[in-house]
Amino acid sequence: MKVEKMEQELKEKIDFQKVPGHVAVIMDGNGRWAVERGLPRHEGHRQGVETVREVVRCANELGIKIITMFAFSTENWRRPAWEVNYLMSLPEKYFQTELPELIRENVKVNLLGDSSRLPGKVKKAVDEGTEATRNNTGMILNFALNYGGRSEILLAVNRMLQDAREGKIKGKVNEKDFNRYLYTSELPDPDLLIRTSGEKRISNFLLWQLAYSELWFTEVYWPDFSKVHLMEAVYDYQLRKRRFGKV
Repeated sequence: MKVEKMEQELKEKIDFQKVPGHVAVIMDGNGRWAVERGLPRHEGHRQGVETVREVVRCANELGIKIITMFAFSTENWRRPAWEVNYLMSLPEKYFQTELPELIRENVKVNLLGDSSRLPGKVKKAVDEGTEATRNNTGMILNFALNYGGRSEILLAVNRMLQDAREGKIKGKVNEKDFNRYLYTSELPDPDLLIRTSGEKRISNFLLWQLAYSELWFTEVYWPDFSKVHLMEAVYDYQLRKRRFGKV
């Protein structure tokens, strides 16, 4: 009842006409959540998928138009092979169970990142998810998978250089031009970044896009992150003044 009361109180506080349009999430703390409970690390990752399910549903209910989840970074390949293999199994399991609901709720799924290094089963599952929801017009759900902010920027620069050599680019390049070469070329920048587990850094995530995003950190590990926490972040966001360099 306490949680339900908190949800109701937050619903009454939130201005649903001013929810952030794009929320980015660094889902951190799965392993520590498991270790502190005497469980193997993979149990934290498994529970983390359950949290993704709840948060995506809540984001849709709140009217958030875009949510971008940092699922696997370019640096995560450095983890033990067994953990990488387990993490790589999660996208397939997620889409097997969630795709029917995503289609029913009109959610469109996108992949941000370099898919060339993903195992065949993972790439197939992601491709099927994005294709099945390609024409959906509701909330956009981005999974940043094998994603790194620096590698994205370098990829964009190299693509621009290639276009310049082919005569497709002439003169100076502005921010609008550069944006067209990013994974998020068709999306607005995040209004709000949420990071769980108490860490206060952006960890090579959306380095270009987060320039003017509001940052919200919580000590809560990702497996314990709930609908209430998302609503708290949205409400805190609404209390802030966003000046973008103006007075």
